[in-house]
Amino acid sequence: MTQQQIIDQTVQFVKTQLQNAEGGHDWFHIERVWKNAKLIAQDEKCDRGIVELGALLHDIADSKFHDGDETLGPQVARDFLESLEVPKDVMEHVANIIKYISYKGGHQSKDFTSIELDIVQDADRLDAIGAIGVARTFNYGGFKNRAIYDPNIPADLDMTAAQYKKSTAPTINHFYEKLLLLKDLMNTKTGKKIAQQRHDYMQGFLDQFYAEWNGGK
Repeated sequence: MTQQQIIDQTVQFVKTQLQNAEGGHDWFHIERVWKNAKLIAQDEKCDRGIVELGALLHDIADSKFHDGDETLGPQVARDFLESLEVPKDVMEHVANIIKYISYKGGHQSKDFTSIELDIVQDADRLDAIGAIGVARTFNYGGFKNRAIYDPNIPADLDMTAAQYKKSTAPTINHFYEKLLLLKDLMNTKTGKKIAQQRHDYMQGFLDQFYAEWNGGK
C-alpha cells in the first residue's frame, strides 16, 4: 500500500469514527488541523507521512469524550494502522503524537519529543485560537451547558492537570486558562507567526465582549 493510499484510508476511517462527534472535535476540526500541519511541515525537515497520520488521528478517541481515558486514542490508532500493515516504528510514532499532543492545563510532558509532534501540536493549537477557536470554545461550552461568563468566578491559572481536566468554569475563563497562553507555547516558526495573528484577534474579541457585557457599544 502506498503512502497516499494509507492517507486516503485514514481519512475515510476518521470520517466514519467522528461522524457524530461534538462540533468542535468533528471531521472538520481534523481537516483543518491536517491542512495546518501540511502548511507548517513545508518549512520543517520532517517525515510528512507521520505528520499527516498524526494530524488525522490526533483526536480519534479524545479523552474528553471517553471518561478521561487517555490510553484509548493511541490504542485505536495503533489497531487501525496495524490493519493497514504500517511499519511498527511509524505506528508507535503516531501513537506517541496522540499521547503527548494534549495541553493538559499547561503541564507539558517531555517523555517524548519529535519535530513531527511539534508540527501536529502547533497545527492543533492553531485551531484552538483565532475566529475558529472562539467558535469552538463557545460550542464546547454549550455542549457542556456551561455559563458564558460569570464575573464572580475568576480564571484559575494554577490548576493541576487533573483540576484542569475536571473544570466546569464559565467559557470565558477558558481564554485565560488556555487559549491566550498558546501563542507562547508554539514550537515552529510558521506556527508562531500564525498564532500571533490569531491571538490578536482573540484579544479584540474579548475587548468587545466586555464592552458589550458592561453596556458599552
